[in-house]
Amino acid sequence: MSPDAPEFDVASVLREVKMVRVEGLVRIRDLDLPLLRRAAAPRSGAVTDAWPVEVENLLRAAVARLGGGALQAAAEFTVGLAPGMRDRPAADRRRLAARAYSVSVERFRKSQEEMVLGQSAEQVCWLAGTGARRGPGDGPALLAPHLQHRTLHVGPIGVTLHVHPVELIRNVDVIVSPSNTHLALPEMFKASVPAALRRAGAVRDARGDVTGDPVHEELARWRRENGVTGRPVLPGTVAPTGPGALAARGVRRIYHAAVTIPRPGTNDYVVTPQDVATAAARALALMDEERDAHTPPLRSICFPLLGAGRGGLPTQTSLSALWSALAADSAPDRRLHLVVRRPLLAELVADVLGATQQPLEPAHSTGSEEREAGCG
Repeated sequence: MSPDAPEFDVASVLREVKMVRVEGLVRIRDLDLPLLRRAAAPRSGAVTDAWPVEVENLLRAAVARLGGGALQAAAEFTVGLAPGMRDRPAADRRRLAARAYSVSVERFRKSQEEMVLGQSAEQVCWLAGTGARRGPGDGPALLAPHLQHRTLHVGPIGVTLHVHPVELIRNVDVIVSPSNTHLALPEMFKASVPAALRRAGAVRDARGDVTGDPVHEELARWRRENGVTGRPVLPGTVAPTGPGALAARGVRRIYHAAVTIPRPGTNDYVVTPQDVATAAARALALMDEERDAHTPPLRSICFPLLGAGRGGLPTQTSLSALWSALAADSAPDRRLHLVVRRPLLAELVADVLGATQQPLEPAHSTGSEEREAGCG
């Protein structure tokens, strides 16, 4: 290698990334990964006995830079970074990655997979060369406050787009949370919209310890009262609960929308665009039913991209199905909100909807009941 040659060339790093894809994260220690080990080492240069964890964190940081959408989703599945994937066989991970692109497994193997892994290797090389890798728990960086909210205009319809984690929303009456058809919430430590809302809705003492889990408890009570404790609900069902501790942020209801159908005996889910559209329409109808039972009446509702997380539905497909219900909404004073975590996803939302966008102007109060939606 010449003195001017880069220490990390993409082709060599790609070969090591492919080894991880084949064997999975749980077998990293058994693999010969000299480049990934050097790239993942702390700035001191010391390669510790925890190097498999460092390599995994490097891969997570690299994949997090892919900008969302099908590319990032496929990378998370095929390498095993998605929740529940780290110990899954390579064939299972490839199948789920192919689903992110809505193509057959064979077509994905011959076409998109090389691109997905190649892009991941490019990001590894960039991170290794610049030392720009953040810590594993940092997650996507937040935008400046004035850039975290945008107004989209899709024809005559206006919608506020939030670009930050869902649990930071404030002063929005209803947040819609995706759920499986068993209406079973994930554990608080999981990385998903329902887990984040359960975590943010928990009651804590002065030390930060959880002393109450009201969102989970209310959803369990809804299942008992509706006779579905031991069986799944129909896809598209929407179950309402209170917001728990999110009430302090001005959130008044959480609507749990059953859009993912678990495959028995696996960690996979089935999600269809029709079920997403049905759930969105039922959430709007439920809001109309509950509207006047609250003071002031319920007016604003926020949707994440239903089914586009663990469900594996491509972002564009989820958004198109969701918008088919929102565009048909006839309530004249309803305030529609969407929420995504990453700026590139926000750009994709605007592109798919064909929307014009602008930074959100500060709300001007028209009365004592008016509240400014936002985050923080």
